[in-house]
Amino acid sequence: MDQKIRVAVLFGGKSGEHAVSLQSAASVIQAMDPEQMDVLPVWISSEGNWQPGAYALPALEGKMEPKLLEELGQRTKTKEQFPVTTSLPALKWEEIDVVFPVLHGTFGEDGTIQGMLELADIPYVGAGVLASAVGMDKVLMKKIFAQEGLPQGAFTFCLRRSMEQGMEAVIAKIEAEFPYPCFVKPANLGSSVGISKAKNREELKAALQLAARYDRKVIVEEFVDAREVEVAVLGNDEPVASVPGEIVSSNDFYDYRAKYIDGRSEMRIPAELPEPVQEKIRQLALKAYQSIDCSGLARVDFFIRNSDSKVLINEINTMPGFTPFSMYANLWKHSGISYKELISKLIDLALERHGEKKKSITTFDVE
Repeated sequence: MDQKIRVAVLFGGKSGEHAVSLQSAASVIQAMDPEQMDVLPVWISSEGNWQPGAYALPALEGKMEPKLLEELGQRTKTKEQFPVTTSLPALKWEEIDVVFPVLHGTFGEDGTIQGMLELADIPYVGAGVLASAVGMDKVLMKKIFAQEGLPQGAFTFCLRRSMEQGMEAVIAKIEAEFPYPCFVKPANLGSSVGISKAKNREELKAALQLAARYDRKVIVEEFVDAREVEVAVLGNDEPVASVPGEIVSSNDFYDYRAKYIDGRSEMRIPAELPEPVQEKIRQLALKAYQSIDCSGLARVDFFIRNSDSKVLINEINTMPGFTPFSMYANLWKHSGISYKELISKLIDLALERHGEKKKSITTFDVE
């Protein structure tokens, strides 16, 4: 690079996955080459306040490891050219080349930030508005997967308003569609926040109430006795897929505690699967990725049913956990791309996608 790329890294956000975002962003910023990139860290508080640069550091004390916080400070000290403000509209977007939104969940991974950046005409890492929104809404995602003929488990959904009007009727509808146990999730959230496994009517009611705290729409899925396999995808119009990896959870299922707290879940990369099965999973991952018009990156999750070894798609995650120890980064590491290389590739893909969009005209003259 002849000139440093100026990268604004957005992290935190109004989401149940705020803490996960802090971990991911600290790792991303730490791995960015200071010889190639000028970095502006921008912390978005749980209340939605934007605090760029050094102004974010005091607020992050106690929320981020001291060593990583020190790294942020070092990367920020030389960024006087960036504006000092806590107001979003006052950010000088013309002084930023690309945005890396390391935001998980609502108000970050769901198309909202992406729409703002489109209006500002700023390149950004990751999926666009449509793919971000569809990838976040598990119900719409699964409907598109069904339209594309991707194999998946049975599911249904309900609205918080329906529960408030008659919980018993909602439960009866779910019980009529598939047996216990079943999984209950907020439709628009990730990192296993608000997810429960319900084994009876009493647990189902509690699970629905929990999920409805996080979202107005709740998805209910049939239980699949299966191995959990994940594939990383990278690219824009011609994406590529990594080797598959398998998650062996330390808990009854791969919940938030198993992912981020107890540290006892195991990643097996590559997954111990015959090569034809691995290739099938990679091809299904690419089909899922393209079915929602995804770009940049995504992790696609699968089940391999124990009873008959059938491969079922579970979901796509358009901004997966992004520390060097996360599954996404590890899958690419085992596929020959280091963490630092991965970040550089994602920034290149963001600039490529923005250039592609600029080819489209936005005016129409009627003769």
